[in-house]
Amino acid sequence: MNAPWKTGSLGNRDPFAAYMCDDGSLDVLRPIAIELGWAPEKCNKGGLRNAVQSLSISASPNILLVDLSESGDPLNDINGLAEVCEPGTVVVAVGQVNDVRLYRDLVASGIHDYLLKPLSPAALRDALAQAQATFAAPKAGDAAASKRHISTAVIGTRGGVGASTVATSLAWLFSSDEKLPTALLDLDLHFGTGALSLDLEPGRGLTDAIDNPSRIDGLFIERAMIRANDNLAILSAEAPINMPILTDGGAFLQLEEEFRQAFEMTVVDLPRNMLVNFPQLLADLNVIVLVAEMTLASARDTIRLLSWLKANASHAKIIVAANKVQPTFSEISKADFEASIERKINLSIPYDVKAASHAAKLGQTFAEANRTSKASAGLRELAQLVVGTSEAGEIDAGAGKRALLSKFDFKTMLTKKSKAPANGKEKAGR
Repeated sequence: MNAPWKTGSLGNRDPFAAYMCDDGSLDVLRPIAIELGWAPEKCNKGGLRNAVQSLSISASPNILLVDLSESGDPLNDINGLAEVCEPGTVVVAVGQVNDVRLYRDLVASGIHDYLLKPLSPAALRDALAQAQATFAAPKAGDAAASKRHISTAVIGTRGGVGASTVATSLAWLFSSDEKLPTALLDLDLHFGTGALSLDLEPGRGLTDAIDNPSRIDGLFIERAMIRANDNLAILSAEAPINMPILTDGGAFLQLEEEFRQAFEMTVVDLPRNMLVNFPQLLADLNVIVLVAEMTLASARDTIRLLSWLKANASHAKIIVAANKVQPTFSEISKADFEASIERKINLSIPYDVKAASHAAKLGQTFAEANRTSKASAGLRELAQLVVGTSEAGEIDAGAGKRALLSKFDFKTMLTKKSKAPANGKEKAGR
């Protein structure tokens, strides 16, 4: 729906789905769907009730065509659709009631258009084309549509290289030094240290999101994330060791989508096993930071990861950061490391065990607890590399500081709409 649902990119969701009550309408719809490049199998039998049931367990499409013919109270039933419909979905309704009041109330509640049955191929084609244009166009006054956002994944080439330390420090630097609303997502679901390094309890937000991905929306994000400072919120887990996490990764994609709407920066602490199991997580990332150490094993896995990222995430900027660098001791030299990975190391962060211990005792991120150390200077340089990253020169992370969580409470807005009866005398004449 165009409003009150907020608009924005819907990532990899289906471009179209329809739920029609009768075979005649489906016969009119399917050739038009094929003409517009949509899969005809997305034209489903069943009206509004079937749409609500289906979308409660799956992501809604960019454009949704729904039949209200079997609904006794369309305006009230639209509330059920609002509860399961994703932000940004453009909804076109069809029905048999030719009533101006119904049409006006449906449009006021957020329906993009309302068509009368029996469907005319020309009118249906025109309505769906307009819905496509509406979905693609930025909305005037919609801050979320114009908001620029940088999503960064931090991946350690080996266990223990300090990727989590880098991820938490980057998130803190974005939020504190750059004053950018920032989300930190720790995807080490059983052993993550994101909350621990910030002296916070992880809470149940991330496990709840995995168990109930249909609940993920702006309000869920606001309630589930743990606030670290005015500009930094974290979502992490400390799942019991005897509890395997069963998910297809859809919840993580939905979380990334909500972060893009609510924050200016996202930092994902992405363990290698999660990268292997859910490669789709990289689809909308701007920057990938590979944290390496100067060892033979790390060089080998840096080569493997760079090769994989070149094939599967060519859109993202790759930054190779050498961490825990010791000038007097390393398993292999910087020159040999760079020769083996066939590219330069972007920056090096010195090894400082005392600073790491100091941060742990204070319950602060490494960068916060050790602002004057050489290692923190390296982390600030890395943060500047990420902030200065732009995709085709479009990202300007220093422009305008916007609110941390800007959203519409679409359910409240819908319930405030008039529930005028659908059998009034004034005709729509459509």
